[in-house]
Amino acid sequence: MTATLVSVNVGMPVDVEWQDRIVHTGVWKTSVPGSHVVRRLNIDGDGQGDLRGHGGEQRAVLVYQLESYRHWQEHFGRDDFTYGQFGENLTIDGLDDGEVCIGDRYRIGTTEFEVTQPRVTCYRVGLRLGEPNMPSLLVSHRRPGFYMRVLQEGRIQAGDDIVRIRSGPGGVTVREADALLYLADPDPERLRVAAGIPALSPGWQDSFSDMLAGAGSGAGVAAISEARPAWTGFRRLRVTRVVPESTTIASIELAAEDDAPLPGARPGQYLTLRLADAGQPAPVRSFSLSSAPGTPTYRITVKREPHGVVSSYLHTRLRPGATVEVAAPRGEFVLDDDSWPVLLISAGVGVTPVLAMLHALVDQASTRIVWWLHAAHNAAEHALAREAAELVSRLPNARTHVYYSAAPPDERGIGATPGRLTADVISRLGLPADAAAYICGPAGFMTDVAAALSRVGLDPARVHTELFAP
Repeated sequence: MTATLVSVNVGMPVDVEWQDRIVHTGVWKTSVPGSHVVRRLNIDGDGQGDLRGHGGEQRAVLVYQLESYRHWQEHFGRDDFTYGQFGENLTIDGLDDGEVCIGDRYRIGTTEFEVTQPRVTCYRVGLRLGEPNMPSLLVSHRRPGFYMRVLQEGRIQAGDDIVRIRSGPGGVTVREADALLYLADPDPERLRVAAGIPALSPGWQDSFSDMLAGAGSGAGVAAISEARPAWTGFRRLRVTRVVPESTTIASIELAAEDDAPLPGARPGQYLTLRLADAGQPAPVRSFSLSSAPGTPTYRITVKREPHGVVSSYLHTRLRPGATVEVAAPRGEFVLDDDSWPVLLISAGVGVTPVLAMLHALVDQASTRIVWWLHAAHNAAEHALAREAAELVSRLPNARTHVYYSAAPPDERGIGATPGRLTADVISRLGLPADAAAYICGPAGFMTDVAAALSRVGLDPARVHTELFAP
């Protein structure tokens, strides 16, 4: 296969406002002319904002193809894309995701690279494009792009030929690896092959190994989090109620088709739904459980996003009596069983998993010190407010602080205070330093809160996060 480097794109991280939060991101890349030095961790003049999901030796350089640019231009009816628009360092002509294999090695200019993994489906690319549904579209349209590590530092420039100097073992393409992780019903044998490729980044190796340990649960990315789910693959559950919780959020209650009690879930876990009626291929999405862990039915609570295909389907087309395909509860963002104080902190619909934890504490008649901290835009968008307030009132050592960022000064809601839940606010609350914290919300919110908790003395090992993003 022949391929050419079309553009080299770099950019240092910037702070961008998104969902009333400041996101520190390096997704804004700009095409730069001339010859550029490529080093082990990045290209000179480039940087990554979120080093948990991007950057490092295994993800030094991100690659995206012109053919995918053309695909998305047609899909969205846009003609305003510029090189670097998808956050990539190298825009290339050729090297389709269905041809490039994990472990392939390439020479560009005087630099040698090795393919390590598909792009991580991150909300930041949607932020950059102004298309909130972009992370799921990258998966469903099978066009993720890929990361490479730098085997030999050197120089590159637009116009350089891209020469394959070695093929990766196993023949697992970027597109196949992406599907094994994110789509339903992965082939166990191909998982074994992929997990054994030395060049595959350690995080993906661990994910595939965990999926194999789950005995072929068949639920794609959901299988990563739990080795023994309550059932394998997907089963049909019946919708019993769809309940509006705010102007933008609704809860969906699910029961077994035969009305038998559903297996228990741990507080903080999520369900994965496969929705054949919402699009083709059938979208697969995960939603945190917001119900008490011991109830015989399940409840998920979903925010309707402006361009969200799945959330729009769930809000406007799903009716009681319908059935949906559901994978068993999974997830490691779960409440511990210890006795130290617990901080439950959320923003917007990120309230869902920590609300399940609050239910669990009430069911246990817990005497733990509990702090309930929540941020919302205003009373109209404060979902499940009364339920949370009633639960907090039943815990003898609980206190609550709710903040409305976009409410008029006289709108108090249920115990709410006008303003934002900021690092400065957290520093003044007098939180116990020996607490365990569980945070769910947009990435910028979680980053800010986790940093603030560290500054007031919490052990980072006891700070747990669960990303909420459309």
